[in-house]
Amino acid sequence: MANLKEIRSRISSVSSTMQITSAMKMVSAAKLKKAQDAITAMRPYADKLTELLQSLSATLDADSGSKFADQRPVNKVLLVAITSNRGLCGAFNSNIIKEVNRLAN
Repeated sequence: MANLKEIRSRISSVSSTMQITSAMKMVSAAKLKKAQDAITAMRPYADKLTELLQSLSATLDADSGSKFADQRPVNKVLLVAITSNRGLCGAFNSNIIKEVNRLAN
């Protein structure tokens, strides 16, 4: 059976771990709030861009004679893969690369 000194040491260790975990939780909450605020700030731009692209798409019908609206055979396809440059994203990057490779073949 553990003696009193070992138990006190263990309690101190758990308390210290709890403080570190609490601090990490607060930092994560602050980062999440910052990211959510950035997304909220970008919403009007995304809405305006969507509106602009829908308007542009509506004006380019196949009968307009525009070279951008002509139906052509697909000879080349460009895949643009966007991955994260941050850590702690799990298998996010490797999953994207696998999917790009699957689509390319």
